[in-house]
Amino acid sequence: MKEFDYIIIGGGCAGLSLAYELEIFDKLKTKKLAIIEPRTNYQRDKTWSFWKVIPHNFEDCVKKNWKNFSLNFPSEVKHLKCESYPYQTIDSNLFYKKVLSKLVLNKNIKFFNNINDVEKKDAVIFNSVASLSNHKDNIWQHFQGVEIETPKNYFDEKIFNLMDFDCDQRKDVHFFYTLPFSPKTALIETTWLSRMNDDSLKDYDNQLKNYIKDKLKIEDYKINYKEVGAIPLFYPNKQKNSNVINIGTAGGMTRLSTGYTFLNIQEQSKYLRQNLENIKGIDNFEMNKKYQFLDKIFLNVLKKNPEKMVNIFQKMFKVNETSIIKFLSNKSDFKDDLSIIFKMPKWTFIKALM
Repeated sequence: MKEFDYIIIGGGCAGLSLAYELEIFDKLKTKKLAIIEPRTNYQRDKTWSFWKVIPHNFEDCVKKNWKNFSLNFPSEVKHLKCESYPYQTIDSNLFYKKVLSKLVLNKNIKFFNNINDVEKKDAVIFNSVASLSNHKDNIWQHFQGVEIETPKNYFDEKIFNLMDFDCDQRKDVHFFYTLPFSPKTALIETTWLSRMNDDSLKDYDNQLKNYIKDKLKIEDYKINYKEVGAIPLFYPNKQKNSNVINIGTAGGMTRLSTGYTFLNIQEQSKYLRQNLENIKGIDNFEMNKKYQFLDKIFLNVLKKNPEKMVNIFQKMFKVNETSIIKFLSNKSDFKDDLSIIFKMPKWTFIKALM
């Protein structure tokens, strides 16, 4: 049985981000790392998007930057700017190629398909595989997206549509999301904020087909890529083991009110790298308690009043765009928070505390 100093369970975004962070800062010159990942072939399977509120290691994996965005509501269309914090999309295929080409150069890093192939007893284990069983009744952000290509120029690639709520809500919360990469290509997603126990919401193909035809008025196109996913808007069960440090979604790095995870993973990876020599004695890297509290209230409102959420989102985006971007990206100050809180329907949120 092979022994390692560190073991990363899960070779996805969180696991590979941490491994890359350790490698580029020479933390694995004399230490051995095992990465446990069942897949043997990496290919494009995810799209990670966020406002760039902090620097990160993967600027060369960014497929597109935008400095303008829009939101569609039944009663209005809002156009906003994000020049200070551009919105970025990372292509997972570029991310995988960058990380793996770097890790393969270090003989101290090995990949395994099964955790039973390595000795765990004395290793520090970083676990990125979230325990999500028995959580169908919790709220998820579930979605399907297609990247389409049109024969003629159609899209304005300078502006993306963050949320289009002008669609059938089916007693839950539903919106479409459009990221134009060029005048002829765009990623279009149908997204739900709901429990996962209603399969009637998962007719994603029909939702996308109808939206592209009826709302975007596009009939001639081809699909180059498809992705489907579900992000838990709740904290997963954590392993209770002093040798295990949970990372990524398993470690609470998903912002529950938004689903944003990528930049939180990068900050957690940096924190773990900086404290690697005293890794067993450090505090857990957690989402700020302020956001945990506010997200809990937000999700309680969503669970009890899904029919009010479109109006709540509309009110939220009436504040200064810089304030809302900072708030959604965990970088807001007290003034930013107050500007958003004052826009919310007070009694609805007060009842969510009870």
